[in-house]
Amino acid sequence: MNPSTGTFYGIGVGPGDPELLTLKAVRMINHVDVIFAASSIKNRHSLAVEIARPHISDQADIRMLSFQMSNNEDEKETLWEENARVIMAELEQGKNVAFLTLGDVLTYSTYGYLIRIIRQKNPGIPIRSIPGIPSYLAAASRMNMPLVEGEESLLITSGARGGKALRKFSGCAENVVLLKTYRNIKDINDALAEAGLLRNSRGVSRCGRAGEKIFEDVTDLEKQKPDYWSLIIAKRNLKKDLEKTGHDHAGIRL
Repeated sequence: MNPSTGTFYGIGVGPGDPELLTLKAVRMINHVDVIFAASSIKNRHSLAVEIARPHISDQADIRMLSFQMSNNEDEKETLWEENARVIMAELEQGKNVAFLTLGDVLTYSTYGYLIRIIRQKNPGIPIRSIPGIPSYLAAASRMNMPLVEGEESLLITSGARGGKALRKFSGCAENVVLLKTYRNIKDINDALAEAGLLRNSRGVSRCGRAGEKIFEDVTDLEKQKPDYWSLIIAKRNLKKDLEKTGHDHAGIRL
């Protein structure tokens, strides 16, 4: 470790509610010299900064990094490396630097790519990852829905390729979390139906934020363009849970 090098902190800001940041996340946000966050290439807006804003000093040095969405792996790798170099330039001046990310820092996060590159380029830079509350945990809490009980298992997967992963792995777990459901919701619902999980599923959009919606019937997500921040939780034993309580998990009488 180079004593003259600053520390790189990955900070998860949670799913959307500013009150769900951890005490450590808030403390480290106000400890670092520079705060980086991913932003839209169109308007430089960062949802992670918006969520953390109530906890950030007015004097904070906040800088946006654009991560353009691309299906070209070479283009993505080039952009990650360019942004990693921008961060490293500050670290190598001895500054402590934070990168804010939605949810948890190591779950489907840009931060994971950044630390891989930084480790390759300068292994002496100290890296500290501060976990955040993932969207699916916040959604389960919002619905008072136990994710796993007893000897059950839980599959967490991406819906970016529709129902492909669900078709492959759904038989391995009693409970499934599907993230990134906004692109291929029809195929995801088809896969849920094939697995016998469609009626045992609940959807949540914009959890913890303005415009939050809970979907008791996930096929309703097909009737509108799903919000980017939409997920589905499916439970094989959901019916048993509802029979015990007489209520759906969102508090609606069945």
